[in-house]
This record gives sequence, structure tokens and C-alpha cells, in this order.
Amino acid sequence: MGEWLGLARSLVVYWRPGRQRGLRRLYEPFVSAGDLVFDVGAHLGDRSAAFAALGARVVALEPQPRVARWLRRMVGGSGRVEIREEAVGARAGTGRLAVSRANPTVSTLSDEWREDVTEAHPGFRDVRWEDAVEVTVVTLDALIERYGEPAFCKIDVEGYEAEVLHGLSRPLRALSFEFVSGQVDAAKACIDRLAELGAYRYNVVLGEKRRFRLADWTDGDAVLRWLAAGAGGASSGDVYARLERGVGDS
Repeated sequence: MGEWLGLARSLVVYWRPGRQRGLRRLYEPFVSAGDLVFDVGAHLGDRSAAFAALGARVVALEPQPRVARWLRRMVGGSGRVEIREEAVGARAGTGRLAVSRANPTVSTLSDEWREDVTEAHPGFRDVRWEDAVEVTVVTLDALIERYGEPAFCKIDVEGYEAEVLHGLSRPLRALSFEFVSGQVDAAKACIDRLAELGAYRYNVVLGEKRRFRLADWTDGDAVLRWLAAGAGGASSGDVYARLERGVGDS
């Protein structure tokens, strides 16, 4: 019962009326017709649907078998979305995905994140990860070799974002990764990895809102200070990164 309630909650949150219109506005600066987009941690496919509506080809990755079945129902028939039932990480292989029945959106490959977030974040103290499933893990580099370089890559993998970025050896034009308040080190690991690949500017979106919080795009240190100061009161959200130049570019 808890599993179905969790999925029902996600359907209400991510597919409520009007949400798609806002997502399309959010992603229009990054995604044009004919572009390729990677949706890493696609869940029920609301972002994949927005990318596809903008005319993009979408590779949506979701390792949870039950969630992936719903993902296929929601966006699998669009013709623009290819669904892969896999996780993404630093190395190809397999991984142990801890699954929360009541909160499938917080299923994770990161045992360290799972332990830290339940201690540091009040919203996670009642979350339980009752199940585990072995999943196939691929890398961003392997996906790029197979499909080409994406114009945008959305990463939402519950504390495993830095591992995903360590499976990438080239700068991407634009991407986003999730943050959770109180987990500044996790965000720093992502920003540090991106700095190794190129010069990026950053902005943030709070929670499930669909507009940027900061008036101007800024550097990684400023974003980390903002997160350390309380993230504007948000419990979570997404950091967006826009490439200025790759390492070694003049």
C-alpha cells in the first residue's frame, strides 16, 4: 500500500495541471527543437515530457523497475523519449539501489548520503529504505558515445550526483543537479567536478518551482555560500550550470 501511495503522491506533485507549461518556460533557454537531452533520474517523466514538448530527443534513465513501468505509461509513447531502466554513475557495472516504498523519489545508490540526510534534514527523519534492488549502472561518457552530446542534462539522483559527474570527461553546455538543504558538501563535490571540466556560471531553482531564484548567474563559490546560509529556506531544489568555456579553451 505504501508503494502505491508514494507513486500516487508523485503523480499529484509532478503532473498537476499547469506544471508542464512552467517547465517548458524554464527549459526554453537551454533546449531547442532537434536537441538531445539526458534525463538522469527521470522518475515519472514530467521533465522528459517538457523536453519532448520543446522538440528535443530525450534519453530518460530510471533504474527503479516499478517506477520505470509508470514512466513508460506517462511518456513512453511520445516517440521522442527513449527509456532506459538504468542508473548512471562514475563507472559502468552494477549497483545496489536502496528503495523507499512510501517515498520512491528518494531511492538512492549512495549509502553515505542516506545516512547523512536522515541525521541532518528534518524532512528525512521518518523516511525508510525498506528494499534494495541491483541495477545496471552506465556512465555519461558511454551515453554520449551512444547518442551524442546533449544540449542539456538533468541529474536528480538523491546524493549520487557527483558520482554521475565523475563519469563525464568533457564539459556539457548546460545541466542541472539536485541539492538538499544541509548537504552543502554534496553540492560542493558537484561544483568542484564541474570546475575540472570547464568554467561554469550557476543559478538555482527552489523546490518544484519553475523560475530562477538568483537575479544573475554567478560563480560556484557564491552558490555554495547561499546554500550554507540556508538555501533561501528551501528544503531542496536544483542548481543549474551554464558553460562559459571548457578547460583549455581560449
